Amino acid sequence: MKKRPRTLPRRPVGADSTRIACFFSTSGHSGVDRAAGHLIPALARRGYRVDLLKVRQHGPELEEIPEGVTLIDLGSRHTLACLPAVIRYLRRCRPAVMLSDKDKVNRVALFARALARAPTRLVLRSGTTISLDLATRGALERWIQRHSMGWLYPFAEQVIVASSGVADDMTDYTGLARARIRVVPPPVIPANLFASELPRPDHPWFGQSDTPLILSAGELCSRKDFATLLRAFARLRAERSCRLMILGKGAARERLLALAETLGVAADFALPGYVRDAHAYMAHADLFAFTSRWEGLGFVLIEALAVGTPVVSTDCPSGPREILDGGRYGPLVAVGDDAGLARAMLATLDRPLPKRVLQQAAQPYEIEASTDAYLNAMGLAARAWS
Repeated sequence: MKKRPRTLPRRPVGADSTRIACFFSTSGHSGVDRAAGHLIPALARRGYRVDLLKVRQHGPELEEIPEGVTLIDLGSRHTLACLPAVIRYLRRCRPAVMLSDKDKVNRVALFARALARAPTRLVLRSGTTISLDLATRGALERWIQRHSMGWLYPFAEQVIVASSGVADDMTDYTGLARARIRVVPPPVIPANLFASELPRPDHPWFGQSDTPLILSAGELCSRKDFATLLRAFARLRAERSCRLMILGKGAARERLLALAETLGVAADFALPGYVRDAHAYMAHADLFAFTSRWEGLGFVLIEALAVGTPVVSTDCPSGPREILDGGRYGPLVAVGDDAGLARAMLATLDRPLPKRVLQQAAQPYEIEASTDAYLNAMGLAARAWS
């Protein structure tokens, strides 16, 4: 049974070295949500008390609230309007560390600590390649985010990102010193996934050895560039029988279906919608294709590797090159290159890497290993867990 968010706990006599605050404001289905859903329980398992500061009607949403985790309602649906509540929380609870994510939330965290005059250490996270993420935003929003990172983030004790590419981009775009940014692998993979025998999905396309199934997953939007994947699939299908399935929902759904009709591959193309747990789909696919134009890392690419499914990926900024060790664990192709992608998919279907080799690439993103890295970045002890 879910616990209801409650008001602030009583103020401790002194600073609380065992308390961690997590301040996020998410869509409810993003990579940050998935990482938070793994990290928060893992921190609690280490014996820390974790407060999840909740912006109303925003994620992350935890399916179950573990012992040691408290939801704190900040009283508003708008992140900036939560500033007074965050100030009151810091004054009363005095957590050892507050971890926040996304620039607007990070700014509130910085202002709240300054106004609260709290001894809490701030660890700010950014999860995307910021220059590309802001490229389509308005001039004012770009200016605010660019300069807030360059001017305000030095007041935090630590800035963390998911990949070296994101760190380098942040330095180049905002002027924040590279030495102030630490790469910390996010918690993506539960340890038992590496050895799990996942059930075959209830779909007729799985388990047909004579017709390889290519899978992808993500929001149906321009950033994921599934149009290039469809064009590459049409090239590949002209040479051999195969099928393509993309898991996810989004505004590009009808455009992708229309493109499949135009390319003449609609009969072998499926969009089943959003699947909450895609691991079984990945495990029983013959190939996973990742075609983003830009990312912060690429969680689904890591998940596919963890279940031992061969992958191909665009060499987008940032993440895939690091995950795949420069192509060691799967080919990298130029963004938007459907011909190159088709060749890479054909070669990988013909000569897939062994499962045990593919899983090596996902090991740094195992939940407990990542939790150790987060605690180290927060300046806290990596306690034993149960």
